[in-house]
Amino acid sequence: MNNKQMAVGEGVRVVEESDSFLQGVKDCMPTVFGYLSIGFAAGVIERTAGMSMLEIILISLFLYAGSAQFIAASMLVAGASMPAILFAIFFVNLRYLLLSASIAPYFKSFPSWKNAIIGFQLTDETFGVAANHLIHKQHAPERWIFGLNITAYVNWLIANIAGGFFGQWMQNPEAFGLDFALSAMFIGLLVLQIIGRGRYRRDLLVMANAIVLTIGLSFVFSDGLEVIFATILAASIGVVMERWI
Repeated sequence: MNNKQMAVGEGVRVVEESDSFLQGVKDCMPTVFGYLSIGFAAGVIERTAGMSMLEIILISLFLYAGSAQFIAASMLVAGASMPAILFAIFFVNLRYLLLSASIAPYFKSFPSWKNAIIGFQLTDETFGVAANHLIHKQHAPERWIFGLNITAYVNWLIANIAGGFFGQWMQNPEAFGLDFALSAMFIGLLVLQIIGRGRYRRDLLVMANAIVLTIGLSFVFSDGLEVIFATILAASIGVVMERWI
């Protein structure tokens, strides 16, 4: 085999390894470390809200949404009705319509049942990792995305169970800084995505728009509505800038 063939062969091997299930697991490691603290904090809060270990396992498996689980536990403590909790969870999770729509074009070749599984396992964190990985690709690597999602899913369940188990002895998770873990992970994923895209000026302009819109809309809306509307508007501005600037 000549050097050119070896180079081509090595190139194919590298591409396959970068899109493998194992590589998806490896790329999920930053999320895994973040989930250990966030999931643990969620389990502690769910336990202190009066949930049993079985309920913690079920909510982790079937809801699988950090912010929604925090809200559900808080509303349970406040004595909210079940319809009110379900409505709040539905409203908070509406952002996944935007996230899934953003990466949906990469999954056109997948059958519906695989897209359903991928959609169910989509989180803010796995979206950030996937969006960064798919920047220079036309189609999503099937094995890689499942390696990423399954690793995050299993780790989230384990972290929630651990938090639920030790939650009976931890009444104040804020004292350990666990309340900032979610924000810290989002910041890290955002920085990685900006670096990966290499379009610093455009991304910083979109970020500035999002901040200004959030502050401005806070005088009109409350209870988190300003963040949702600011996100939609800033994302729309980003799409226009992507196509025309």
